[in-house]
Amino acid sequence: MSSCGCDIEIKNKEQHRVLILLLAINGVMFIVEIVAGIIADSTALIADSLDMLADATAYAIGLYAVGRSLLVKAKAAYYSGVFQVVLGLGVLFDIVHRVVVGSEPESIMMIIMGIMALIANTVCLILIYKHRQGEVHMRASWIFSKNDVIANSGVISGGFLVAYTGSFYPDLFIGLIIAVIVIRGGVHIIKDANREKDLQEMAS
Repeated sequence: MSSCGCDIEIKNKEQHRVLILLLAINGVMFIVEIVAGIIADSTALIADSLDMLADATAYAIGLYAVGRSLLVKAKAAYYSGVFQVVLGLGVLFDIVHRVVVGSEPESIMMIIMGIMALIANTVCLILIYKHRQGEVHMRASWIFSKNDVIANSGVISGGFLVAYTGSFYPDLFIGLIIAVIVIRGGVHIIKDANREKDLQEMAS
């Protein structure tokens, strides 16, 4: 069975199907959350939406890598990690801007959207779970989904804190945490991808 390449073909089809589902979920949630974040004037929601965009981009890159060489997959994971870091830095810039000019986040919108995003990312986590120890581009996808669940929980908590305190600082704090999570995840993926690239280059 394995000599005919059937196992590899099945694995590639599974990866392709999972990544398409992850891309669709994250793409839709990015649009919904970025609109909600702008309306709600919430750094946490905008940060979470950009995290969704980073993930959607990473899944698209991962789709490109399916069925290709391990070196290509490592490079795909690397660029996904770089994009994560760039978006995380963008969120940090938004936080600094809001500290200066202020903001009035809508707590109810934060909580509702946080719950919706948590449900969506829990589905993503279930979909990617069996591939969490797989090839480097799938390991990267697992990290994205796991970080998203943490970020979504933070948005919900931030919404309750904004409602309780009447201050915009909890929103900024949660946005900061999400930015740090995104950047750390991106750095981890870059390191993992670089290790994989080094191994493949040594083997070639």
